[in-house]
Amino acid sequence: MSGRTSLGEIAPYVTRDGSEIRELLHPDSHPLRNQSLAEAVVAPGAATLLHRHETSEEIYHVTRGNGLLTLGSEKFAIAAGDSIAIPP
Repeated sequence: MSGRTSLGEIAPYVTRDGSEIRELLHPDSHPLRNQSLAEAVVAPGAATLLHRHETSEEIYHVTRGNGLLTLGSEKFAIAAGDSIAIPP
């Protein structure tokens, strides 16, 4: 099980909310336990469905654009350059 992937090796899939996801590093395929790394593309004006992860952490890093992030009962603006830690 290698800990390396290349963006071009991973085919994207489209979620129910229409965002495009590439699972770059995932515990099913890489030596990870409670973390994964994914690229998500959300179209301008679109929104993703609220969801939760019981045991895994997420880290969002915004590479372009801006939006509104909901984390629990908190909502705040995010923009390119921001990184957000999301606990289980």
